[in-house]
Amino acid sequence: MPPAPAEEHPDTLDVQAAARGDRGAFQRLYQRHVNRVHGAVYRLAGYDHARAEDLTQEAFVRAWQKLDSFRGQSAFGTWLYRLAVNVALMDIRARGADPVGFTDEEHLPDHGETPFCAAEREELERAIGGLPPRARAVLVLHDVEGWKHEEIGAELGMAVGSSKAQLHRARGLLRKALGENA
Repeated sequence: MPPAPAEEHPDTLDVQAAARGDRGAFQRLYQRHVNRVHGAVYRLAGYDHARAEDLTQEAFVRAWQKLDSFRGQSAFGTWLYRLAVNVALMDIRARGADPVGFTDEEHLPDHGETPFCAAEREELERAIGGLPPRARAVLVLHDVEGWKHEEIGAELGMAVGSSKAQLHRARGLLRKALGENA
């Protein structure tokens, strides 16, 4: 006997209840998904903790407000994640740092000549956070979040080739910021 829809998708019943105004159900959804949402917006916000907290809360507020528009064509977590990424990208644009605009490489912070060690996560986060917004958005969405160039292009309004070029650029800038030979 096939499992019931609620067993296949643990969010189903909570989404339905939350859409009817059940705050407890929405709290369960929040607890289930907050880490993934926060992780995505944290990286897109350039590893700024306070901004990531604000963006995470804004994403969940918008999810609560738009819950009635969730049609179940994808998993709730997928819908929420895309909503959160959109919130972060809108924030980047609102701050005048259009993720699809170009930024000069000269504005990257100088992190010295210390070679990168994989265990030095803080240094990597600082280097990614210092990337120009367009390069950072493509790098995070592709290399960290696992998006395909077609998805990135559609989300950021750029051609697939531009997404690939920005990823190459971001990786080069990251190597430079970490003191590696490109």
